[in-house]
Order: sequence, then C-alpha cells, then structure tokens
Amino acid sequence: TWTGGSHGTPVAGIIGASGNNGKGVTGTNWRVKLLPVNYGLATEASALSSYEYAYVQRKLYNTTKGGKGAYIVATNASWGVDNLQAEEAPLWCALFDSLGSIGILNCGATTNSNTDVDSRGDMPTTCTSEYLISVTNMTREDVKLSSAGYGKKSIDLGSYGHQVFTLTRNDYGTFGGTSAATPHVTGVIGLIYAT
Repeated sequence: TWTGGSHGTPVAGIIGASGNNGKGVTGTNWRVKLLPVNYGLATEASALSSYEYAYVQRKLYNTTKGGKGAYIVATNASWGVDNLQAEEAPLWCALFDSLGSIGILNCGATTNSNTDVDSRGDMPTTCTSEYLISVTNMTREDVKLSSAGYGKKSIDLGSYGHQVFTLTRNDYGTFGGTSAATPHVTGVIGLIYAT
C-alpha cells in the first residue's frame, strides 16, 4: 500500500482515484495504475534520476514486448524550479525527447505566481520538447488564476486546478494550484491510451 503525503496523494487522486464505487472522489482516469516516483529535491539531477526510472521501465516493456517493465504512457511533474531557464538545464529538457522517443508523453506544472515564464524562466515548462505539455491553472470560469504562470511560447494549455476536491493524506478535501491542474491533463492522456 502506498501512503503518499500532502502533495502526492491529492495529485494521484486527481489522476486516478477509483470511480463509480459510491466513495469519495473520482479521478480523471478510473482504471489506471500509478507509479509514484519521489524526486527528492527540485534540481536537475533529481529530475534526471526520476525520469530515468520511467524511461528504463518503458524501454524494458518495449524491448520485451510487455514481458518486463511497465507500460508508462505519461509522466506528471507537479513540481519544478521557478526562474530557471531551459538553457540552464539542457539535460533535463533533452530527457523529454528521449522519453517521447519510446512512447512517453510528459506533463509539467508551471509556477504558482503571476509570472511570464518566457522571460523569467520556469522548469520544466520552458523546455521546447514536443513531448512536454506545459500546464497553467484555470478557474471553474475558464479564467487563468492570477497566481499562475503564463507564457505565449512556453505554456501549452490551462486546466482546472483551483480548489479541486480530491484525496488527502487521510480523507478527502480541496487541493489547488498548477500542481492540481497538471494531473487533470496527465489523467486524460492515460484515458486516451485506455480507449
């Protein structure tokens, strides 16, 4: 049994809480398997280590025709480094292309501040990989939250992430920010692969 914390548990609930069971909440994808990876500190080295695990598992799945490894279709980064330019983390950015080459899409949450990340920087959302979807936070009225990053070049889309009702460490409750917006996108990617 996985016992997540005050951040990972709500994110996991948004992606894949069981549905149609009359209990609590329903995730974006009801029947998904999650592979939690603790990235440690928010650094490029931690990112490389975390994503490497997903890469190795999917590559093993591909090379053994499903006999070993894991069929990972998407990663969710509800974490990052504010004010860091993609040029300052080239290996981190290149990793998204490597993941994409074996079939993994990636979703990254932007900063929780009203910042133009195109000029100020934000990782991972300023990476230019076609295999990275950079997400900002929207309200129920489909308006960008004032406390969420933006960028004409860097941010691909906005998703609902304000006061989301999801799992908590011990029960159910609200969770918000770009960390709540991004798993909605990640869960939909998994749902698309499941159909």
